[in-house]
Amino acid sequence: QVQLVESGGGLVQPGGSLRLSCVASGFTIDYYALAWFRQAPGKERERVSCINSSENTYYSDYVTGRFTTSRDNAKNTVYLQMNNLKSEDTGIYYCATGESCTFFDYWGQGTQVTVSS
Repeated sequence: QVQLVESGGGLVQPGGSLRLSCVASGFTIDYYALAWFRQAPGKERERVSCINSSENTYYSDYVTGRFTTSRDNAKNTVYLQMNNLKSEDTGIYYCATGESCTFFDYWGQGTQVTVSS
């Protein structure tokens, strides 16, 4: 069955960096869009980034210039490089997949990112 497994979260100080990974199984990511969402405490889940099958990328305004998403189809993996982290980046980060960057069929279980001094 389709599975998405995130890793790479943790505790980091403001200004620091983390790299999240999401390994897919049960399907080949080549023809699918892959997105990262996050959910901060007490807030709704929001999309952070998306990369489609043509490797076009999309970012929310609050992470543009700080976060970069990429994909390695050979490894069936999508990444999120997060630099210059801020306290407001704290939350659970989920990866998701779908046929485009507008609708997602499958979700991972999430990985916690905490930005704090």
